[in-house]
Amino acid sequence: MLIVAHSGREREVVDIFRKWDLDAVVIGRVRDSGRMKVLHNGVTVADIPIAALTDEAPVYERPMKSKDEGGSAKHDDLSLPQGSEQLGNKNKDQRTKTKDQDHNDSLLKLLASPNLASKQWVYRQYDHMVRTNTAVLPGADAAVVRIKETRRALAMALDGNGRYCAANPREGAKLMVAEAARNVVCVGAQPIAITNCLNFASPERPEVMWSFSEVIDGMAEACRAFNTPVVSGNVSFYNETEGRGILPTPVIGMIGLIEDVKRAVQPGFKKEGDLVALLGTTQDDLSMSEYAVTIAGISTEEITAQGHVPHLDLERERVVQQVCLEAAESGLLRSAHDCSDGGLAVALAECCFSSLTRDGVGAEIDLQGTLPTATLLFSESPSRIILSFEAAARSDVEKIAKLAGCPFGVIGHVGGKQLRINANGKEDIAGEVSELEASWRNALSRKLQAEAIAAAME
Repeated sequence: MLIVAHSGREREVVDIFRKWDLDAVVIGRVRDSGRMKVLHNGVTVADIPIAALTDEAPVYERPMKSKDEGGSAKHDDLSLPQGSEQLGNKNKDQRTKTKDQDHNDSLLKLLASPNLASKQWVYRQYDHMVRTNTAVLPGADAAVVRIKETRRALAMALDGNGRYCAANPREGAKLMVAEAARNVVCVGAQPIAITNCLNFASPERPEVMWSFSEVIDGMAEACRAFNTPVVSGNVSFYNETEGRGILPTPVIGMIGLIEDVKRAVQPGFKKEGDLVALLGTTQDDLSMSEYAVTIAGISTEEITAQGHVPHLDLERERVVQQVCLEAAESGLLRSAHDCSDGGLAVALAECCFSSLTRDGVGAEIDLQGTLPTATLLFSESPSRIILSFEAAARSDVEKIAKLAGCPFGVIGHVGGKQLRINANGKEDIAGEVSELEASWRNALSRKLQAEAIAAAME
C-alpha cells in the first residue's frame, strides 16, 4: 500500500506501522517538476512527464454492444405448469406463472438455499476476533470493528448479485451499492466510502465490455447519491471456462463510521412485546428473486433474459437509510435488518434466530396489501428495513419517519417460539423458530460435506 504523508511526519507513520507489527519505509518525495523521476541505487532509470501517465495517456477503447443489440430473445410471458399464483413483473404488465405453493415449505427451502443460508461454515474457519476489536460479529448485516483508544467503530459489508447485473448491469450495480449502504446503516453506521471487485468474462466480447461500462456508470450514479467515493477496487476479466463466461458480478464493499460504538445496533429481535415495523414499501418485484429460482424453478438464463430488476428510487433509498440511522443514533432501536434477497419472510425469520448472546425468539406479523401472497412474502423490493423497538418508543420512531417523508408501518410484535405471518387476512406461515433456524444454519455445511463425499467416491 502506498501512503502520501505530510512532510516531516514520516516518523509518526512508521511508529503507527510498528505498533501493528508492520513495516513502512520512505521511498520518495512529491515534487512540483511535472515529471516522475525514478532512481535505483542512485542511478536514474525513468524520467517521464506526468501528463503522459495521466491526462494524455492512451485510452483503451473496445467495441461495445448491448445484449438487446445482440439479439437476445424477448418474451411477454414465462409460463410454468398451470397455477394461479403469479410471479410479479409490473413492466408492461408481464406475468410469470407458477404453481400454488405451501409458503411454510417455500420459506424452509429458501432459508436452506446456498445464496441465503448461513455462511458460518466459512467465517468460522478464520479468526474474526483477532485483537478483540470485533463489536458486531459476522452474520449480521455488517460487521463492526472498534477503533481502539477512541469511541468510534467501523462497519463493513459486502454485496453482489450477478442475476441483477446480467439482466440490467446499470440498474443492478446501483442496487448493489444501495444494499451495501443499507447494510452498514442497519448496524448504526453512516456510509462513507466503497471499494469494489468487478468480475466479468472476456472484454473482447462487445456485450461484456458494454455490461462493464454500464456497471461503472450505475455504480458512479449510486455513489454520488450516497456521497460514498470509490477509494479502491480491482477488475477481474476473462473469467471463463470452455468459452462460457460468468455473469457480470460487481461486488461492492461498503465501509461506514459509527461515532459511538455503544450505539451500534445488534441484529435480531431481543425482547418479547417489542414492536416490529417496516420502513419502505413492498412492490411487485418477484420476477428475478430467489423465490423465482428456488421455488418456481426458473433458470438463470430465462431470468436474466426476460426478468426485470427491481426499480430503485435513490431518493427513497436515501430517506429510508436516514430514518434508520437517526433512530439508531437516538438509541430507539432494539434491532434493524435489511430486507432484500428472499424478501420479507426470509428477513423476518433471520430476525428471529439466535446469536452468541441471546436465544431465538418468535414474532407475530400481519401483512396487508393488494399484492398476491407470494409477492408480499418473498418480493425483493429495495429500500426496506425491518425495525424492532420497545412499545414506548413507537411515537418517537414514527415522528422521525414522518418528518423525513418515509413510509413506515408497524407490522407486528415479538414473542413466542414461532414465526407466524398473516398475509391479507390468512395465516400463510407458522413455523417453529428452532426448525427454521436449523434449516438456515446447517444447510451450507451439509451441502459442502455431501459434495465432498460424492467427489471422494468418484
